[in-house]
Amino acid sequence: TPFTADITASLKSGAEQAGKDYGVKVEYSSDADPAKQSQLIDGAVADKVDGIVVSMANPDGLEASVKKAVAAGVPVITINSGVDQFKAFGAITHIGQSETIAGEAVGERLKTMGQKNVICVIQEAGNVGLEQRCAAVAAKLGGKTTNLQVDGTDDNAVQSTITSKLQADKSIDTVLTLGGQYAIDAVAAVKDSGSSAKVATFDLSEDVTKDILSGSIVFAVDQQPYVQGFLGVTGLYLKSINGNDIGGGQPINSGPAFVTKDNAAAVQKYAANGTR
Repeated sequence: TPFTADITASLKSGAEQAGKDYGVKVEYSSDADPAKQSQLIDGAVADKVDGIVVSMANPDGLEASVKKAVAAGVPVITINSGVDQFKAFGAITHIGQSETIAGEAVGERLKTMGQKNVICVIQEAGNVGLEQRCAAVAAKLGGKTTNLQVDGTDDNAVQSTITSKLQADKSIDTVLTLGGQYAIDAVAAVKDSGSSAKVATFDLSEDVTKDILSGSIVFAVDQQPYVQGFLGVTGLYLKSINGNDIGGGQPINSGPAFVTKDNAAAVQKYAANGTR
């Protein structure tokens, strides 16, 4: 799963709040480099921590370090990314969102809305999680789903690419983005192109919530990263004080949770706090 700034901030808030609630020390690190992530895990084991929570966007790069941690007797819980590998690596459970389940739910919702021609905007080439989302949407929609590759590092480029696609194909009725910030770009693209397409998105931010309330975004899929951070620390806390293993050997789903015009007002205050 891609880590946007909003997801990272919310996940960190959840982990730190759990630490405060339980009276335990939580050290948070965020680094996109798998080699540095491995070093952080190895360092935590050397420091004899009581447990490690790790997101495995690159499972192959972290496998050796995670397995060494488990072999050293350090409990590990994976969150956000790594649902297919957590058990093989020896982690207690995985807390996150199945991209397939979430994508299928989106496809079903769009089908119910009567949408038939969707462009699924992929902001990072080769990201398996993003491709899984689009494939699952396509499987349930029953109409046409076309993947649109954009440069996620450049908002202007994202907007112009979507605008061009909408101008070239007037039959497109939905722009589905895979990150909150790209939904904002899509809203601008719809306006620029004169399209009547609806915008929907995976992941949430305060700006996305505002656009849902205004009607320019129809819904957002919230994987609830705050829950991922909070429950990750909670699981290790329970292991430490009572020997509990949560999840029953299965992943724990933190999403998908849908934010629509019906509940966006209630969610907005939490989004403003960086917890949704």
